Amino acid sequence: QVQLVESGGGLVQTGGSLRLSCAASGSTFSRNAMGWYRQAPGKQREMVARIGSVGDTIYADSVKGRFTISRDNAKNTVYLQMNSLIPEDTAVYYCNSVTGFGTYWGQGTQVTVSS
Repeated sequence: QVQLVESGGGLVQTGGSLRLSCAASGSTFSRNAMGWYRQAPGKQREMVARIGSVGDTIYADSVKGRFTISRDNAKNTVYLQMNSLIPEDTAVYYCNSVTGFGTYWGQGTQVTVSS
């Protein structure tokens, strides 16, 4: 079983930056695809960015050019660098791990962007 713990959320003004971190347990981290999703109030959870085991990435159109996902396999950690934040980015951000044994989610971290 994989445990995911997110950190780094908070309150920031429009145009500001935040870096989210997700620490994963388990010895298979380097082989797992990892991702960040978000859910705003009254909306469905949506994919923000994903990174494969070889570092291939994919982004939602709404965050391309502003967000960067990366991973440090030595630290079992995936990051989401968020720049040029806008109020529409306000949501609970969840870390996601896809393994050979199943899909796992973190508890989420709140990101609030004030106008």
